[in-house]
Amino acid sequence: MLKRLRAYIIDFFAIGHNEAKGVILLILLTLLFLISPWLYRWLRPDVISHTDAADQRKLDSLVALMRVDGERDEQERFGNRHNYNSGGSGSRGQDQHLSEQYHEAKPFPFDPNTVSVAGWQQLGLPRWLAERIDKYRTKGGQFRRKEDLLRIYDFPPEAYEQLEPYIQLATAGKPTANDYTPRSTDRTEETGATQPAGTAPTRERFVKYPIQPFDINTADTTQLIALKGIGSKMASRIISHRDGLGGFVSSEQFKDIYGMDSINLAELTLYGQIKSQVRKIPVNTASAADLDRFPFLSRRQAEVIVNYRTQHGAFTSIESLKAVRVLDTKTINKLTPYLAFQP
Repeated sequence: MLKRLRAYIIDFFAIGHNEAKGVILLILLTLLFLISPWLYRWLRPDVISHTDAADQRKLDSLVALMRVDGERDEQERFGNRHNYNSGGSGSRGQDQHLSEQYHEAKPFPFDPNTVSVAGWQQLGLPRWLAERIDKYRTKGGQFRRKEDLLRIYDFPPEAYEQLEPYIQLATAGKPTANDYTPRSTDRTEETGATQPAGTAPTRERFVKYPIQPFDINTADTTQLIALKGIGSKMASRIISHRDGLGGFVSSEQFKDIYGMDSINLAELTLYGQIKSQVRKIPVNTASAADLDRFPFLSRRQAEVIVNYRTQHGAFTSIESLKAVRVLDTKTINKLTPYLAFQP
């Protein structure tokens, strides 16, 4: 039977006798692996496959304790949010961090991008939430719209509703809240007429300056951070990828940046224009380290290019690179804008 099976395998796969023996051995090992659980239960029927009563009771008690702790945490969290405006009368238990209550709010005009931890506490937030907001900003997070405050985990909606009229956002690099003064006149002020006495003064609105397109090949992190969804880490990643290439030649290259999502890509494509020329590498004099700077080229590929050049002479055009077997067409197309072929 094994001979017939071996002959069938040789004929079907067009392989030799030794390879056929290996295939048969692999089949037998696979079958043994598949039946091993059943075989174990048949050979060892004395093994108890279920949990005894004592262990089951311990497991049940542990699950019950976990469920009670979870319900208590939810109740304490809800109680603290409910007590935001009143200063809070509930308790978060024995833990000092969780027992801190929301303070009585004393609102004042503020910019969430600059207000301190103490300022957040004066606005009624507990210290742990104020520190969470400060940590978010330290990592490069910014509030560009009032609603962005709700992106902070555990930020209570009722607190946002109370603080929303006092939020004053200033565009980075543009006039801030200190540059504006309250207006007691309406739009007729432009013509010299004042608002009638006894009427409510109109509230000055902050001017939102639109983001201007910029050259992505010369941009710095400040310009990139101004875009929606791009923080300091992503901005540094974009610049690092750009410098590794020597400059972008197409917005399609933005998709190759690690961590780039649809929001980042849309913003970068909209405002990041390609105006300046890229930096080219003379392929006939470049070292392996010089070529290894390209994100799409591995160290081994760079070394093979240099070795091929040493053995066969200088490259004359992009077509001559196709003789290097480690380079496929896709990689060569990516290299084309960045190589100079002077002797």
